[in-house]
Amino acid sequence: MKKVILTIVILFATVCVSAQNTDVKKESTTTVKTVKDSKGEKQTVKTEEIKEVQKIEFKDPESKSKEKEVKDTPSDVTTKISVTVDGVTREISNDYSGYYMYNGVKYKLILDKVGYSLIHPETKKRLATLRETSNGGFIVTGKKVSVGYFDQNGNLIMQSVDPKTDTVITEKAEVVKE
Repeated sequence: MKKVILTIVILFATVCVSAQNTDVKKESTTTVKTVKDSKGEKQTVKTEEIKEVQKIEFKDPESKSKEKEVKDTPSDVTTKISVTVDGVTREISNDYSGYYMYNGVKYKLILDKVGYSLIHPETKKRLATLRETSNGGFIVTGKKVSVGYFDQNGNLIMQSVDPKTDTVITEKAEVVKE
């Protein structure tokens, strides 16, 4: 019986000593967008959760003072974006939806069930689809098939092969900041 009580006391003391030494801040933002196109009305729910974890450390942990000063330590920030389109929920690394200028015409890129759709904002007609590949790029299908990616500025860069000259053509759809 003494061993059981002693084990419980030691376990309790160990748990108390290993107190939390991190500061955690969570922030969650939910955005609901309704898009009307030629196929009807679709609702997109985007939940972005930002979690910031900072280890708490003392400037002088060996001092005998009761009031210790906390040292600034770097924070580890993680972002998790969940998107629900037509009842299908998936996680994405970045949300690239918005307006883009391509060949002098403004287009709208919206999230769909498995990727993105490029829509003409006036006619609401889908012109192309973007599907993410395993390496983070996109396959862009429309009038032609291209490989695409988003650069550091958020622009959509598309590369395709010109069958007449057998060369790679690089095109850019610039993000419109509004």
